Amino acid sequence: MAKKTMTLKQKIENKKAVVGILGLGYVGLPLAREFAEAGVKVLGFDIDEKKIKKLNSGKTILKTVSNAAVKQMVASKKFIATSNMARMKSVDAILICVPTPLTENREPDMRFVEISCYTIAKYLRKGQLISLESTTWPGTTRELMKPILEASGLKAGKDFYLAYSPEREDPGNKHFTTKTIPKVVGGLTPKCKELASQLYRFAIDTMVPVSSLEAAESAKIVENVYRCINIAMVNELKIVFDRMGIDVWEVIRAAATKPFGFQPFYPGPGLGGHCIPIDPFYLTWKARQYGIPTRFIELAGEINTDMPHFVIHKVMEALNDKKKSLNGAKVLVLGLAYKPDIDDVRESPSLELIELLKEGGAKVDYNDPYLPQTHKMREYDLKMKSVSLTAAKLKSYDCVLIATNHSDYDYKWIVKNAKLVVDTRNATANVKTGRGKIVKA
Repeated sequence: MAKKTMTLKQKIENKKAVVGILGLGYVGLPLAREFAEAGVKVLGFDIDEKKIKKLNSGKTILKTVSNAAVKQMVASKKFIATSNMARMKSVDAILICVPTPLTENREPDMRFVEISCYTIAKYLRKGQLISLESTTWPGTTRELMKPILEASGLKAGKDFYLAYSPEREDPGNKHFTTKTIPKVVGGLTPKCKELASQLYRFAIDTMVPVSSLEAAESAKIVENVYRCINIAMVNELKIVFDRMGIDVWEVIRAAATKPFGFQPFYPGPGLGGHCIPIDPFYLTWKARQYGIPTRFIELAGEINTDMPHFVIHKVMEALNDKKKSLNGAKVLVLGLAYKPDIDDVRESPSLELIELLKEGGAKVDYNDPYLPQTHKMREYDLKMKSVSLTAAKLKSYDCVLIATNHSDYDYKWIVKNAKLVVDTRNATANVKTGRGKIVKA
């Protein structure tokens, strides 16, 4: 008598489900680690052969996932990386963790999600769960993904299960990990949501089920719109208070002592990371289809986008006070990553700062302890290497621009040896000597 095939629900309950993760980057690899550490077999899919070779040899590709963790994942035989998409037939769930950037016109660029869905549709079989993790506009899973997947001849909600569960990665956050950040889950049907929640429970402690795919998609957008608008507000306040001769960081620090009704946000040289500079515009684009303007979001985007220009203006003013022009000045940019103590340069304002400095005629170098050299990106190909930091080197620059406040930097030493420091992160707040060299921007 033929052995009865287990349902997806039974496979999950018996810890027999095999998870496929499409995209082994800042979202996919940490998620793979959590499933593997929970004893769930993971097949990681990626098109980058160098990345696959490195991971399968037990070496990490991210600072946020240690070599020891990857080595253990591989040694336990709970994880293997592959570029062979045909192996999707063998997994029980496919979690899509691919980029969702913007086009030059600030509209959603869904090609990576679309390509993923067309690839999955070729190998889709009955009983599989497909879950999108990439941040996107409300309606993507139902309106874009579902028709592509159903072109396979299988029906979503009946033959296979469809869910949306947004990633909430925060690289470098020492207080929360992939496992401890609550997971929002929405499904095409109640059964889709139930199975997705059951599967994710292996890797993540807390589930937050919502009523629909669209509710889950919207929740992620709201998180990022909230941060985008509040950061824009303090960036604008920084410009206002700078003109008034008031230290915006001191003001925020004082305001934050109120035990209710206030949450501190901090200004910077611009927005970085994959989410906040991009995702709000997904909602803007979708809202236009309903004839609704999103004035708050667009104004916030305008303010945040203009911050690198404000920083360059402050650099020019600071150099001018030293009887030096930007054209021909030697400038060292400290920090290439978009936030401290990580190696992630996605949408980093440092990249635009370097380009603007070069356009102004400056001779630019950078230092970043986490990024020894730049790599080709969608919008930038700087072809630069991180220079070493020595006292003599610092003294050779007309201006040191602090763009990322890495904790590795000895700011007291930097100020001591630099001729001029332009600080966009309040990194020099505790430096007592040499204050006359510091200009906040």
